[in-house]
Amino acid sequence: MQGYNLDTPDNYINREFSSLAFNLRVLEEAQDTDNPMLERAKFASIVSTNLDEFFMVRVAGVWDQLQAGLTETDESGLSPQQVWDQISRMVHLMIKDLYNCFNRSLKPGLKKQQIQLSRGKKLDQAQRAFLDNYYSRTVFPVLTPMVVDSSRPFPLLLNRSLNIAILLENPDGYGEPIFATVQVPSVLERMVSIPSPTYQTALVFLEEIIKEHLPDLFDGHRILTRGCFRITRNADLSLDEEGAEDLLEAIEQSVKQRKWGEVIRLEYEKGLDRRLVQRLVEELELPEGGLYEISGPLDLSFLMKIAAGSEYDYLRYPPFQPQIPAIFNTGEDIFSLIARQDILLHHPYESFQPVVHLAQAAAEDPNVLAIKQILYRVSGNSPIVAALERAAENGKQVTVLVELKARFDEEQNITWAKRLEKAGCHVIYGIPSLKVHAKMLLIVRQEDDGIKRYLHLGTGNYNDVTARAYEDLGLFTVNACMGADASTIFNMLSGYSNLGNLYKLAVAPTTLRQNLSSLINQEIENAKSGRPARIIAKVNSLVDKPVVKELFTASRAGVKVDLVVRGICSLKPNVPLYSENIQVRSVVGRFLEHSRIYYFYNDGEERIFLASADLMTRNLDRRIEIMFPVEDEDNKQRVKDILEAYLQDTAKARILKNDGRYYRVDKRGKKLFNSQLYFCRLAQPGASYN
Repeated sequence: MQGYNLDTPDNYINREFSSLAFNLRVLEEAQDTDNPMLERAKFASIVSTNLDEFFMVRVAGVWDQLQAGLTETDESGLSPQQVWDQISRMVHLMIKDLYNCFNRSLKPGLKKQQIQLSRGKKLDQAQRAFLDNYYSRTVFPVLTPMVVDSSRPFPLLLNRSLNIAILLENPDGYGEPIFATVQVPSVLERMVSIPSPTYQTALVFLEEIIKEHLPDLFDGHRILTRGCFRITRNADLSLDEEGAEDLLEAIEQSVKQRKWGEVIRLEYEKGLDRRLVQRLVEELELPEGGLYEISGPLDLSFLMKIAAGSEYDYLRYPPFQPQIPAIFNTGEDIFSLIARQDILLHHPYESFQPVVHLAQAAAEDPNVLAIKQILYRVSGNSPIVAALERAAENGKQVTVLVELKARFDEEQNITWAKRLEKAGCHVIYGIPSLKVHAKMLLIVRQEDDGIKRYLHLGTGNYNDVTARAYEDLGLFTVNACMGADASTIFNMLSGYSNLGNLYKLAVAPTTLRQNLSSLINQEIENAKSGRPARIIAKVNSLVDKPVVKELFTASRAGVKVDLVVRGICSLKPNVPLYSENIQVRSVVGRFLEHSRIYYFYNDGEERIFLASADLMTRNLDRRIEIMFPVEDEDNKQRVKDILEAYLQDTAKARILKNDGRYYRVDKRGKKLFNSQLYFCRLAQPGASYN
């Protein structure tokens, strides 16, 4: 390998740009007229929400680098200033495409389907009377006009809040106009339903109702101009965990600070008076390049609520009900089933209910002595949490690690942690400096032949709601070695014990990276010896440079590498001499691809692993993650078939080229194949992989 530099910037894609490329793939789904209308609206909403998080975390991080005066380039050879400038250019283009899609396709398309989204301009007398009444009874009481003058400073505006900026004529008749703002109340529905003789559903934007009634709010003052704006703040938590005596209290305080971080982006509706724009830029101390003019309603996340309504099923994907695998319909108790064989579940095609049922059965079973679980993100009314509470009430020893640092779920997790503690569970509030991202449920049961450990390991969260939309894999097992490893891991999390040597599980940040490296290097050695060598990895993100370099080395040695990466990928494939044997594809469709699968040919003795970890430095070095083997031959074959389906997808897959762009699969001479639809059909009773 001498003479080649694996650090060459041309081999890498900037992480921020790759993140935006993923959002473009989501936008393509909103633009795709083959998708049902409300599903397209949902994708547009996701694009908008993704951009919010992108600015709050990733763009905020780039701005922090600029503020600190950093000029060091990243793997792709770009400085923070170059990244900042390019992000601004790319996002402006993306927003233009997003609103072209909304204004020219989604909005008129919804109108044709009897769903009217109105700015409140062309209303009949009855509709105006309805809105006048709604405003006076519901909206007006919760509005708070904020005037800025010598005695009243510019208000502190909430992150992601929608506001109306106003210029009022100076009451003296001369001098500078007076600036004022009104926050559009988030406690009220953004879209107000009104009676309509023409449309089945007629909706008016709340901000338009408020704008029409501003003269009532500023009675006695002439309004010169007004318009909507919205800010995005730096929301990445800055937390000194080592110096925090109480992690729970520290995180509660950091969550509060998130609302008031530095402004990173200002969105304003097209046509907003330049005087208002300039005032906002100055008062908010907006970074250069952070200004975005929007040709339509700000923040399209409201489309998600419209798409999720109870009506118009014909405008959505055909209904799909996650299936209960036949093995669970025999009437045999779940402990006996798991004791007899390892069971693999593929969500959302197969139901998450068996996982819930296991927790519920453990809570009531008199032979269960202890339950230990890691919770990262759970649903708002979690049956898993309810089962853990019930288990504690029944006198079982229940230990739960609730990761308080799960980004944007901190407040909900704090609530769950306090509730579990109140029920009698022993609660661990995460651990300092390391985020616990592993997915593991351990049940210790007394049986006739002694203690037996029942284990569930997964690639996704214990969230019964997202399990209907997120693609993940989970494994039930009573494998004694895995059970012993799980006990060791929980003892490490709750105390000071060292992990030592584990039998089956690899754990970040201690052994997972080394295990992956060893597996990759074995394929390299096999290829060098002239033997077949292959690696397949399905992950959400691939940005860890040491892993990328090992994959480059594998490619150069002749290892065939197939990567299925849903989101961010910093590896540039098909680069001569470096990655000619690497193909990268991304599948974006109805369900969110979320599972992490690692396959190694291993000279015919194939090894397959599932994991909670993506190939990111944070996952491998700064989180508690678990990678576990799939050893049952039937389950191994099933995972191989799953991977093969993704590699054959011609409907929802995009291929990453060495120019850093994603292209739809060339369908010429190929049969149209949608891997997600295939899995839906496969989950039906009586179906098989063969």
